[in-house]
Order: sequence, then structure tokens, then C-alpha cells
Amino acid sequence: AVLLNADQPVYHKNLRRVQFVVAEMAGRSPVEAVFDLQDILAERPLPDGYTVELAGEGEWKITVDVFRDLGLAFAAALVMIYILLVGQTASLTMPLVMMIAIPLTIIGIMPGFWLLNLVMASPIEGYPNPIYFTATAMIGMIALAGIVVRNSIILVDFIERIRSRGDVTLAEALIEAGAIRLRPIFLTAGAAMFGAFVIILDPIFSGLAWSF
Repeated sequence: AVLLNADQPVYHKNLRRVQFVVAEMAGRSPVEAVFDLQDILAERPLPDGYTVELAGEGEWKITVDVFRDLGLAFAAALVMIYILLVGQTASLTMPLVMMIAIPLTIIGIMPGFWLLNLVMASPIEGYPNPIYFTATAMIGMIALAGIVVRNSIILVDFIERIRSRGDVTLAEALIEAGAIRLRPIFLTAGAAMFGAFVIILDPIFSGLAWSF
């Protein structure tokens, strides 16, 4: 055998020659970079004999795995909330009414992060520094689901107490309960918001605070 010196090693994977391409990201998330790369590869096909595979390693793989697990945790939390509410109310439909507020949190959080990037995102050394919807923000969204359901429980329970008097229509009970319980609900939500305010500047847990 003849040994030859090569300037670069030749890598193999699955008995095929490969070349690994890695990069660091600044100002954008790896997800956006992968999507852009897929669009470019679709517009500019490679010559015959060449293929591109996304290894799914590094930060991209961590991001996918974390949000997959947190999505499952969010679904499990919704199921557990429903089961607990069924046990409390002895009804299969009333818990669904109480949980209607949960999708509203998602409607508020996603545009909220978009607005934060418009108002507060500032570049660092010339690179964009956006505020991402991180794993801690997802954890905050799961916790927020429990908070809004608690508010729903208080409001619905108050409505039922008013209707138990027997001389009040549903519409009147809704108006009266909203007028009486709206301020305490806002004060409770404000207390939770100001409690999370202290971690806004934390580089890891700031997403949790923004979700609240």
C-alpha cells in the first residue's frame, strides 16, 4: 500500500464521501436559516451525484427536541386541567367553557413577541438582537394557562352563585359577575406580571417573564 499525504482528511458516512458544513448564527434563529437554505436548494438543484442532508445536530436539533417536548407537556397540562375541572364541577361541558380563555393567551403572546421586536430589539455590534420565543417563554405559556383557568373558575363560580338566587337571568348574572370580579382578576394578573418583571433582563428566563 502507498500512503499519500492529503491536505484535508476525507470523511465518510454510510460508506459515502461526505463534506460537513457548519456555521454560527448571529441575529437570526437557526430555524430561519434552515428554511432559507431549503428554499435556495429548491431553486438551485445540485449536479447529479451530489445530495444535501440536514444533519439535525447542534442548536437546530436541540430547538426541535425542546419544543417538541414542551408541546407534549402543554398538551398534558391541558388534559390534566380538564380532568381536575371535571372533578370539581361534576360536568363535562363546564370545564370547556372555563378553558376557552387558554387560546386567548396564545393570541396575546405571539403578537406580543412580534411587538417586542419592533419596540425593544436593539442590535449588538451591528448584528440584530431579536427577542425570541424561547423554551422558557413556552414554559411561561404553560403556566399562564393555569392562571387564566383559575380566573375562569372564580368568575364562573361567582356567576353560579348569583344565578342560585333564582331571580336573575344569565345575562344579568354575567354583567354583575363581571362588574364585581373584574377588578380582583386584573389585580391578581397584575401582581403576577410585576412578580415576573424582575427577570426580564435575565438572558435565560426573560422569555418566561414576557409570556406573563
